[in-house]
Amino acid sequence: MYRYDELDRTLVAERARQFRSQVERRLAGALTEEQFKPLRLQNGLYLQLHAYMLRVAIPYGVLTARQLRQLAFIARRWDRGFGHFTTRQNIQFNWIRLADAPDILDALAEVDMHAIQTSGNCIRNVTADPYAGVAVDELEDARVWAEVLRQWSTNHPEFSFLPRKFKIAISGGAEDRAATLFHDIGLRIVKSATGEAGFRVFVGGGQGRTPCVAQMIAPFIPRNKILSYLEAIMRVYNLHGRRDNIYKARIKILVGALGIEEFRAQVEAQWAKLDRATINLSGDAFERIARHFAPKPLTPRAPKDPAIATRRRADAAFDRWVRTNVLAHRQPGYAIVNISLKEPGRPPGDATAEQMEAVAGLAEQFGHDEIRVTYQQNLVLPAVAIADLGKVYNGLLAAELATANTGLISDIIACPGLDYCNLANARSINIAQQISQRFADAQLAEAIGPLRLNISGCINACGHHHAGNIGILGVDKKGSEHYQITLGGNPGDEAAIGEIVGPSFPAGGVADAIETIVRTYLKLRRDPSEHFAAAYRRLGKAPFRQALYEPATVRESAAAEGGQCRV
Repeated sequence: MYRYDELDRTLVAERARQFRSQVERRLAGALTEEQFKPLRLQNGLYLQLHAYMLRVAIPYGVLTARQLRQLAFIARRWDRGFGHFTTRQNIQFNWIRLADAPDILDALAEVDMHAIQTSGNCIRNVTADPYAGVAVDELEDARVWAEVLRQWSTNHPEFSFLPRKFKIAISGGAEDRAATLFHDIGLRIVKSATGEAGFRVFVGGGQGRTPCVAQMIAPFIPRNKILSYLEAIMRVYNLHGRRDNIYKARIKILVGALGIEEFRAQVEAQWAKLDRATINLSGDAFERIARHFAPKPLTPRAPKDPAIATRRRADAAFDRWVRTNVLAHRQPGYAIVNISLKEPGRPPGDATAEQMEAVAGLAEQFGHDEIRVTYQQNLVLPAVAIADLGKVYNGLLAAELATANTGLISDIIACPGLDYCNLANARSINIAQQISQRFADAQLAEAIGPLRLNISGCINACGHHHAGNIGILGVDKKGSEHYQITLGGNPGDEAAIGEIVGPSFPAGGVADAIETIVRTYLKLRRDPSEHFAAAYRRLGKAPFRQALYEPATVRESAAAEGGQCRV
């Protein structure tokens, strides 16, 4: 794990002092809100419906137990006792008083944290595979390169005032677990024919009003040249990105307007002009960063533990949790533990101060002092001895964090929606709660199988609804909250944008509509091994549309199932 040096700490402390002065001037009336807005946004502070919201950076989703405890302290001291983990692997506090914001930044600085570049038209928090460094399919640890990109992009003078916000994701495994193809730049670590490590580079992905799957701009860039190549991409975007229309300002619009071939040609031309020697990372600099991410010296353990096997046979809930939330680790005798923040009926992605403290304690005792945040708004203990799984489960159970639903239908991604956000058209949290309660039966959710359900309260798509196997978008229909449903989205290697299935539904009908979609899938899938995404690719939207919008079909289906979703 990267540890801040004096340069990092000086930068963070100076920014906090600077912002304290800016807040004092705003509170004294020396700055208008119009003058203050760009200053607060540079420090992750938004003015939302009811209060200020502070977005805290968690670079590539990695936390120590001490840092998570400090976040719990902030939640209890200055918020309402909870925080909301986001799809950029950050955390948001939604009830912040402006006068308290400088004290919060000081508290963050105490544990090497900050809110720099969590908002504004800059390169935002670089996200990465949450299993980096421990995944069995990994080619190279993506965290190292995410840290390289963090240092390269932080307060970069040329890229601090871009046409629009800019997002980068990186994945180092055979499986894309960072949704790289839905980012402005997506990086996949690959090996050349000669075994050299490098990057396959994608550009122009994104969601929002104009969802796009990123296109490949370079099949292979050697890792010692990647920074200059990314800088060339950023220069083309900075030169030609639209600044006259916020809805056409993202790089995906520029790539679409120029075409990928012309965009590539312009990047190559810029790349040729750059002094690569001053931009690219030297071998010594890379090794300095990489040393922070050396594999943890894990004590050798037996690959299986008889006591865990015995408990799994005796405790059905524990057995289900192991099946759904525990994954193989690259070192035998260890496991990756996913901690769901999606207990049915609760706001997705929220964790109370007490829950954060409980996870911090488990990380210290059983998880080598490390926690990861996923873009699916969950937490991970990346290295737990298999023999300790029972103790970890007991701790999570006591903290109400033992929900066994990772990757299942109730593991819902959702933005805060109209409960907090002044951009939203509709609420998201209540819809997520209704759906998760409808599918609260763990046996049912597991029988349905892997299914990504995402909800956004507006077209900005902070809930990644375009990339959900089932996506739900809140819309304003003549002053009433309605919800449009899309099907067939996919955030992974087979990236796809969901198709609108038909007219929107009122809030009271969304859970019923989702149940109808699921019931149709269960009826038409070839067998339980055909997951929803594969079944939709085979079937298309016609049978789902028919089930949703032809009343006779719906009545007959409901009668046959007794009005409940059953397997």
